[in-house]
Amino acid sequence: MSIRKRLILSNIGMVIIPVFSVLILEIFLGYLLFIVFDGNPQGTEQNLFISLRFIGMLIILIVTNGLLTYFVSKSIIKPIRNLSNASRKISEGDLDFSVASSKKDELGELSNSFEKMRLDLKEAKAAQARYEENRKELIASISHDLKTPLTSIKGYVTGIQDGVANTPKKLERYMETIYNKANDMDGLIDELFLYSKLDLGHAPFKFEEIDLYTFFTDFIDESNFNMETGTAVFSADEDRSYTVKADRDQLKRVITNITQNSLKYMDKKHKQIHVQLTSESDRVVVKIEDNGSGISKDDLPFIFESFYRTDSSRNSSTGGSGLGLSIVRKIIDEHGGTIWADSQPGEGTSINFTLKKVT
Repeated sequence: MSIRKRLILSNIGMVIIPVFSVLILEIFLGYLLFIVFDGNPQGTEQNLFISLRFIGMLIILIVTNGLLTYFVSKSIIKPIRNLSNASRKISEGDLDFSVASSKKDELGELSNSFEKMRLDLKEAKAAQARYEENRKELIASISHDLKTPLTSIKGYVTGIQDGVANTPKKLERYMETIYNKANDMDGLIDELFLYSKLDLGHAPFKFEEIDLYTFFTDFIDESNFNMETGTAVFSADEDRSYTVKADRDQLKRVITNITQNSLKYMDKKHKQIHVQLTSESDRVVVKIEDNGSGISKDDLPFIFESFYRTDSSRNSSTGGSGLGLSIVRKIIDEHGGTIWADSQPGEGTSINFTLKKVT
């Protein structure tokens, strides 16, 4: 019951209850004084009757008003007190004080809204803690990733200076190694720089109309040419329209990050990537599926978060900054699309995203 109805009923009760109580009191006193004790209605018993009726009326009014006020105020003050305690505890950093209410009045709705806010704050705090932990791991990992090739480069340069590379073939191998290590460092720095620009909203986007059918046909041909042990497959209904408005370079970055991430975690002898397009009324759905090791249910909700890596170990085969899929999500967000993942451990993972269709 709403507070408004409760107050209205309380005010009505303060009138009706005393009236009926006084009537019952008068009947009872009249019966007691004039019938049971055979009093004289015109004598002293009448004055006693009037006095008792007046006193009884005052008592009824006081008790009725007091009880109704107490119960109504209790139903209002108690939830307010709980909300006050909860706000104090939240201000002190305690997010475990629940104020959920089963009541259907305004204070019940307020309590449930406050409870939702508390749960959102608790979830945000947990997400922030995960973010900070992943950020610390990222800093340590990037420091390692930058230091390792840098140390290697210094070693090879020292070898050249000391005359260890004393043949043209060995010198060429040293120089090629130095170049590859420097290229790896450059790629990591570029990824960090791109993430920073996307995070700050400073990354430029040049939107144009792109036919995704043609785009992915070229991409699959290029992928099959570059893949050493595996195949890339493309499927789509040729009769449907797949024209979207997107930034070609940023879209290529999205596909590259997704496929590179898929290839990195593939544990099958024959690697396979399957790209599927689905044309809907106002959007195109892109599905990129692999036959890799899959992602656990615990990790799946967080793979698009910044600095998150499902592989806690850091090695040459599965290393990475943990920014690849986070960059993908930011780019898709800038395009006004949505992105999500489905996975079965041991069978593979599919990354799905949508782009607005040009109609």
